[in-house]
Amino acid sequence: MRLVDLSVPLGTGMPVYPGDPEVTIRPALTVAADGVNVLHLDLGSQTGTHVDAPVHIDDRLPALDELPLDRFLGPAVVVDARGLAPRGPIGREYFEGQVAAGRIVLIATGWSQHWGTPDYLAHPAPTPEAAEYLIASGVRTVGIDALSVDPTPAEDIAVHRILCGAHAVIAENLTALDELLAAQAAGQRIEVSLLPLRLPGADGSPVRAIARIGL
Repeated sequence: MRLVDLSVPLGTGMPVYPGDPEVTIRPALTVAADGVNVLHLDLGSQTGTHVDAPVHIDDRLPALDELPLDRFLGPAVVVDARGLAPRGPIGREYFEGQVAAGRIVLIATGWSQHWGTPDYLAHPAPTPEAAEYLIASGVRTVGIDALSVDPTPAEDIAVHRILCGAHAVIAENLTALDELLAAQAAGQRIEVSLLPLRLPGADGSPVRAIARIGL
């Protein structure tokens, strides 16, 4: 069994979704002055590798703490959507015969290689038809190694609306999914943890996303 970190590092000035709060991390206390080290964190709930709760797009939908924990932890299947052009659509054909109820579906676009560059915003994204197929298949957790499950910028966050409307969890800004694809191709079992902070009423939370391979 081995562990793979699927998270991007947090740091001052890191990339954020256009319009989201900028990130600042600075010392609040230091050993030299105060006897202990403590950091002060300024960041949004959708910072870095994070999960979206359904309330992210509609006040009437469940908040983060109202979702069952099994939305954030479980066996995963990784869908290979690498090689697409910038802003390329990921249609339902990528998921047909690949996904099943109770599985966390991770979409590997390869776009994490562009993290920290302007090209990161031109990521591929699943189509609304693909999102509807996932929900109809019983999937309730979907992650992607890109800035969003919708195009950036989005005229309409249609995929968010479909997934969140079904009380699904969305994970964004994942990385290292190529390692999971290789493990999956070798027949190894993959389990993923996307556990968020316990933030009552929250729309989302940064996570330390981890995969366990070869259980």
